[in-house]
Amino acid sequence: MHGTRRCAPAGGPEGAGSVARVGAPAVEVEGLVVRHGSATAVDGISLSVAAGEVVALLGPNGAGKTSTVETLEGYRRPSDGHVRVLGLDPVADAAALLPRIGVMLQAGGVYPGIRPAEALHLFASYYADPADPEALLDRVGLRSVSGSTWRQLSGGEQQRLSLALALVGKPEVAFLDEPTAGVDPQGRQVVRRLVAELRDQGTAVLLTTHELEEAERSADRVVIVDHGKVVAAGTPAELMRSGGGEEIRFGAPPRLDTAALTAALDVTVTEASPGEYVVVAPGTPATVAALTAWLAEQNLPLADLRAGRHTLEDVFLRLTSGETAAAAAPAARGRRRSRR
Repeated sequence: MHGTRRCAPAGGPEGAGSVARVGAPAVEVEGLVVRHGSATAVDGISLSVAAGEVVALLGPNGAGKTSTVETLEGYRRPSDGHVRVLGLDPVADAAALLPRIGVMLQAGGVYPGIRPAEALHLFASYYADPADPEALLDRVGLRSVSGSTWRQLSGGEQQRLSLALALVGKPEVAFLDEPTAGVDPQGRQVVRRLVAELRDQGTAVLLTTHELEEAERSADRVVIVDHGKVVAAGTPAELMRSGGGEEIRFGAPPRLDTAALTAALDVTVTEASPGEYVVVAPGTPATVAALTAWLAEQNLPLADLRAGRHTLEDVFLRLTSGETAAAAAPAARGRRRSRR
């Protein structure tokens, strides 16, 4: 059962860290190919994560994210390419590697009748030098529900406990799968703080998420994959700049007379999707005032208004496969995937 792999036996070989090359990334993926029968899930992906860096791996459902991460965690063998974690082969060197990594699954791997403190103490017992389970319980904000069983916890509380279980071994590399899925705003703050602490402690973090705002807030770099290939990589700011210049986006009733609005503003206005419009111009006070005045003259409601550069979500939807990607992001927020 895959869920058991996140807790590793203590006491890897002494000096195992010497296997890694000096200055080498903590996570290395070069030309990775993963095939499932005749289907190619990963088609030549390359990426790296340095110590003390947070990298977000983004992509629509079926893009190859899970197969890539499962290969790094040692659940799958590559069909082709080169994969190393802390300089080690995740499959051949599993005994040396497992005590040094933390794996957060989105579901599975926890006995439903166990309580948070019991789970943390149990998982801590698998490591030679674990974090203090009681302190970790407080850090993830679960002290108030410490007497509840796993099955009694809310989805967000289960996510926070899963994150704590991944961190109890003081990992050098942490693989976090949808860490904020189903988590309330307060819990999101807890997760963001813990991810930032991992970065500050020098831990390499590879996280997958459909929450693009979380990736924008938390990640040092973003890798976007689609159909098993990397389609873009860079810092969130670099990717957002690549989306183009500044613009104004607003919501209004579908099928506005964009030609008339273009003439009134003297800038191009298009309907990006039914009821969502793009004004190709910086969001200056004068332009925003002219836009709202035109809508008022037509007695039309303004649903929302956003000015500035493209968001990471804008770039993601442009780079990935259109309608599939647009549908995947909201659908995946409620998805509970287990790697059993």
